[in-house]
Amino acid sequence: MRNSGRANNELRKIEIIPNYLEDSEGSCLISFGKTKVLCAATVENKTPFFLKGTGQGWISAEYSLLPCSTQPRTEREAIKGKQTGRTHEIQRLIGRSLRASTDLTILGERQIKIDCDVIQADGGTRTASVCGACVALGLAVKKLKLRHNPFQHLVAAVSCGKVNGEIVTDLDYSEDSQAEVDANFVMIDTGDLVEVQATGENGVFDVDQLAKMISYAREGAGRIFQMQKNILLR
Repeated sequence: MRNSGRANNELRKIEIIPNYLEDSEGSCLISFGKTKVLCAATVENKTPFFLKGTGQGWISAEYSLLPCSTQPRTEREAIKGKQTGRTHEIQRLIGRSLRASTDLTILGERQIKIDCDVIQADGGTRTASVCGACVALGLAVKKLKLRHNPFQHLVAAVSCGKVNGEIVTDLDYSEDSQAEVDANFVMIDTGDLVEVQATGENGVFDVDQLAKMISYAREGAGRIFQMQKNILLR
């Protein structure tokens, strides 16, 4: 058993509150244990310049840690005058994940921007952001009332890792900070993988351990997909 009392393949308690914001086409507050992320989608009836005239839409994401989401306090990046490499990386990950689940030609010449603001961080903020962004996007697309639905797959992300020699899933900060191996898996509801990020932070991992992490991630994603589906079918 882990410090939290969870089994190695057990996710933290997950809660998704849809339509959390009034002035967003789609939004939710998603919680993975103590980690909480506010996700909101904004639809713009224009595309980036490189897609003008193509009939194709675009989905992008912005991610931030709010100052008091961490201890000690995180300085606002606007004050620093630039975003960190970590922020850029996570924004691109969220955007790629959502575009993989959407037919951008059906979306038409529109851009949907997803804001993911971490209001409390206890590990797994990027995976929670992907899961919440999926819900926000799905809700926004429903409001467009297009002839065909461009949102073709649910998408979820699950973290896994190797802690004290054990493969575990959905790491909180206490586990993530001491993990020998840190990995994130993004997949759609067919079970296909969108992205794999796996790093030997303080050790190595073999093929069998990677397979076990993928198995745990698929199991966890299945639970998340069901929660997302229940919300989007309401």
